[in-house]
Amino acid sequence: MEFTITLPPDSPAKTVKELLEEDWLVPRKVRHFIRTRKGILVNGKSCHFQEQVQGNDVITLLIEDSDYPTRTIPLGDKRLVTILYEDEHLIIVNKPAGMKTHPNQPDESDTLLNHLAAYLAPESQPHVVHRLDKETSGAILFAKNQFVLPILGRMLEKKAIYRRYQAIVHGHIAKDLTINQKIGRDRHDRRKRRVDPKNGKAAITHVTVAHSIKKNTAIYCRLDTGRTHQIRVHLASLGHPLVGDPLYSKDKNGRLMLHAYELHLIQPFTKKKIAVTALPGLW
Repeated sequence: MEFTITLPPDSPAKTVKELLEEDWLVPRKVRHFIRTRKGILVNGKSCHFQEQVQGNDVITLLIEDSDYPTRTIPLGDKRLVTILYEDEHLIIVNKPAGMKTHPNQPDESDTLLNHLAAYLAPESQPHVVHRLDKETSGAILFAKNQFVLPILGRMLEKKAIYRRYQAIVHGHIAKDLTINQKIGRDRHDRRKRRVDPKNGKAAITHVTVAHSIKKNTAIYCRLDTGRTHQIRVHLASLGHPLVGDPLYSKDKNGRLMLHAYELHLIQPFTKKKIAVTALPGLW
């Protein structure tokens, strides 16, 4: 693999070592391979790890395929992939409701990851950055190589990737609110999660009321954390389960009314602002 990245004009001066280790999170083992093979060029010239780079410098990384081992992903149907954004390093797609994000068994081939692998083959492979429940639709981010994967993972942890969801819940919610309730596993049903103040993990959901729909309420949700079923559990705990939720609502008819509507981030190498909207939404 060969990656050529032009540092943004306002990039502060730093050493090659700092760039690879602190900014790009290149693993120690891979940094060692790059150094011993002289696998990094600055403006077309080989350089040492203690040399400085700055804005507008062109960095070329020469990485062997063996540095980042690949895995076998059964190829799905590339026609089922709807692209919202794509560049050399990452891709955002619009997941339909009812499709799993990734396989749970090695021989599965009908998940979004399989279909995306077929779309990207043979040039690259998709890597999961975050997931959406099978019943949830909307914008989801994948890395196109293992070089960018840990960078996107860190951005997710530091809340540098903005995600806003649409949802329709049972009942009337009168005003905006923030739900700060820990979430843990349900001891009676391994598929479910529950609010667990004692043993759960921190979970924060911000709810903005959009409008009423008969006896239901259309809302937007923004997450500070990414716990499994977070929106579904938090709203159900308030007596406002999502319409169509097969686990947390008595209403089993129709699809789950949860849609990942918007996804924003700063491209980690170019610093370009990326903002996508997954249409159509729920309203």
